[in-house]
Amino acid sequence: MRLNDLDERIVHALAEDARRSYADIGSEVGLSAPAVKRRVDRLRAAGAITGFTVRVDPAALGWETEGFVEIYCRHNTSPNDIRRGLERYPEVVSASTITGDADAIAQVFASDMRHFERVLERIAGEPFVERTKSVLVLSPLLRRFSSGAPA
Repeated sequence: MRLNDLDERIVHALAEDARRSYADIGSEVGLSAPAVKRRVDRLRAAGAITGFTVRVDPAALGWETEGFVEIYCRHNTSPNDIRRGLERYPEVVSASTITGDADAIAQVFASDMRHFERVLERIAGEPFVERTKSVLVLSPLLRRFSSGAPA
């Protein structure tokens, strides 16, 4: 489903704060609260909005070390195999298949360097993993958690 401009504005408002009232969103986009609710219901039914969630600062959980792990897989490893292997690790907050030499990349949060190293060792030990390469984040410069697309 391709969003029209009005639906996109509603989605961006919800992505900024999913707890906003329909009346508040309506005043921003020029609709009544019931009209916003109907559009949100339609977007949910169509699968454009897949759910509502809370974003937690990993540091609040004591996870202040962040890194990215490039994963180089053995031949014939499917994306589903990679996803199933990585979803067992709560420290892996996102993972994607990528272009380039590596097959996938995972974003990892850990409490400290030793914790990160243990997670890295466990990922490297997965049967589908041939090797890994990791980098640590020094300072996050920009994070966008809303819809992922520019307004």
